[in-house]
Amino acid sequence: MPLHVQRSPEHLVAVGDVDLCVTTFGDRGQPPVVLPSTSRLCWEDQFCDRLAGAGRFVLRYDIRDTGRSTAYEPGSPGYRLRDLVSDLIGLLDVFELPRAHLVGFSVAGWICQLAALDYRDRVSALTLINTRPTAPGPADPDLPEHADRIIEFFTKAPAPDWSDRAAVLDYRVEQARILAGANGFDEQLARRQATVMLDRTTNVAASVLNLAYADAGDRWRERLGELTVPTLIAHGTDDPFFPYGNGQAMAREIPGAALLPLNGIGHELPATTWDQLLAALLALQPDSVR
Repeated sequence: MPLHVQRSPEHLVAVGDVDLCVTTFGDRGQPPVVLPSTSRLCWEDQFCDRLAGAGRFVLRYDIRDTGRSTAYEPGSPGYRLRDLVSDLIGLLDVFELPRAHLVGFSVAGWICQLAALDYRDRVSALTLINTRPTAPGPADPDLPEHADRIIEFFTKAPAPDWSDRAAVLDYRVEQARILAGANGFDEQLARRQATVMLDRTTNVAASVLNLAYADAGDRWRERLGELTVPTLIAHGTDDPFFPYGNGQAMAREIPGAALLPLNGIGHELPATTWDQLLAALLALQPDSVR
């Protein structure tokens, strides 16, 4: 990897009537990889630097209601799930990228799945990490539901006073704790990450709450068999939020998809997974012929 990778300052990019906060890494002439971010630091700078250093042009951005992108009132998102897909395609247009490898973690995986289904000529490869093939709401009968500790936390733990910085930090750290897998939880790291997230998020309550209120539109699981794009499914074997069976189902239902188990990992993407994930991601050969 080069000692220095070119990295842009984060900046706002207008896509339609919204502003999306974007950071790019690497050489625009390299194959593009797009990382929608929910501003939970799953795409840390060092991860993106390594991906760019391996010969990719990396475009990381905050989806609406997260980070410094356009935010709405908590409980009243001004968008549907498909609008977030249109945002991604709009960014490709702004950066004049005909096609890109899309990489989605957790709920951003929904955006990437729909983009690959609805804009097939714009997607060269697909990596889905700790996500599932269905939108918010009860899981399909054949898919594992959230672990009991997740359901208990989100239904019984009182939401913090979103204006109380210390209370919000404690809430986010506890949330990270229940999402961690068997390999352990680093509270100091979680607190540092929560602090950075809080400092760069326009509306923290909206970032936590709003996607669950957005209209998810029509189901898409039944369409996964239509995908022909090279696909990697990486999934924590100890994920309590979208349990491992969701990744296994997508690997079965997307033709030719490769499944990468992340052993002992929860709903998280710690640095201990990066070597394994980056090797598999870079080995995925983008589809350049249609």
